[in-house]
Amino acid sequence: MTGTIENSESAGKRIIVSIDTMGGDRGPAAVVAGCSRYAKKNPDVAFLLHGPVEVLTKLVGRKKNLQDRTKIRHADGVVNMTDKPSQVMRNGKGTSMWNAIDAVKTGDAHVCVSCGNTGALMALSMLRLRKLPGINRPAIAVLWPSRNPSGANVMLDVGADVRADENDLVQYALMGASYVRNGFEIKHPRIGLLNVGTEDNKGRPELQAAHKLMSVNAEVSNFEYIGFVEGNDIPSDKVDVIVTDGFTGNIALKSAEGTAKLIRELLKEAFNHTPLSKLAALLAYTSLRRLSSRIDPRAMNGGVFLGLNGTVVKSHGSADATSVASALKLAYQLGQSGFDEKLAARVASAAALNQIDA
Repeated sequence: MTGTIENSESAGKRIIVSIDTMGGDRGPAAVVAGCSRYAKKNPDVAFLLHGPVEVLTKLVGRKKNLQDRTKIRHADGVVNMTDKPSQVMRNGKGTSMWNAIDAVKTGDAHVCVSCGNTGALMALSMLRLRKLPGINRPAIAVLWPSRNPSGANVMLDVGADVRADENDLVQYALMGASYVRNGFEIKHPRIGLLNVGTEDNKGRPELQAAHKLMSVNAEVSNFEYIGFVEGNDIPSDKVDVIVTDGFTGNIALKSAEGTAKLIRELLKEAFNHTPLSKLAALLAYTSLRRLSSRIDPRAMNGGVFLGLNGTVVKSHGSADATSVASALKLAYQLGQSGFDEKLAARVASAAALNQIDA
């Protein structure tokens, strides 16, 4: 065990993040480096790390700013990216992922972060934390760079479940609205339903049914339903929340990340083509750096599992220190706001057809 979170003078004010250090492609070194990077910016965060104690003790020992705010809990088992969720549910006890989630269940931490297998993480989260009463399917919500003043829109679901009927989509809308109320302080969020066109007669039957339900329930649920939106509206300033099924959302997300990576690579290639282009790159360095940061997926790393009795943040499997720090920032913000309690209140109020301003 390294450090004692409780002994810190500011421990009472700190948000404790429980972290699965073994789930990502880059291993615990990237996770600990991300913790150190975020700790430099936020004195009110503490870390509960799960993984091999010998390895983690050495890594944390090299980071002076983690000494008084980190505890390590040994875990032998690892959930691999190739493991099936059903197998993990049966045999996952004692893994770093299981223990990281359990710390939220027992109240030892406010929020959990993992770079591991998405399906396994969702399955274990549902097993250990359970769904909120009234929730049929939990969803994964991500931040999407946009032209809104906040710099991002929220999109869900992006892969928790490939299926979603009209009732699921309405629940996603309610959860997404609560997310932006607490994350961005937008009191009356604008919600759009992703479709192949904005005309009222387009889309599958479940989209048509969800369209009607959202139109009817928008006022009592305290959000503005703007109707169907298309793919090119996802990064726009006309919506705050985009609702879709997990199959469509995941493809859209991965396509956007791949496109952003391609743009960065093509820009680098173009500006290194000739001596004159290299000079142009030098002159435009500040602007190019600003552009790169705006389209860098690492800056908005972290998908939030919504609809559970506890907050879980899923980081990219290939996350580096920058990505991990971004996920930790999101986790801290959610833990500090008491988001899981407010979301539970919102869901309960919707089920009772009463409005509670979460």
